[in-house]
Amino acid sequence: MIDALYNYRQGDIHSAEFSDEFNALCIPFEESLTEAQLTTFHKLLDCVSETAASDMRAAYKIGFKDGANMMQEIQDK
Repeated sequence: MIDALYNYRQGDIHSAEFSDEFNALCIPFEESLTEAQLTTFHKLLDCVSETAASDMRAAYKIGFKDGANMMQEIQDK
């Protein structure tokens, strides 16, 4: 159920744009790569993005459960 809530709300999460520092480093770096290296680099970025998304999902679940536990403790008092 928590996964369903997260997935439903995921569209409401607005992604931050890349920082100026990232763009300053990434754009010239990408331009220096061969086509094969660029493909590999983009695959690596995809892996990093998937890992970050997984971490966000896990943190959401933990936060949701912590919030429910706090509400239960308050109600029990």
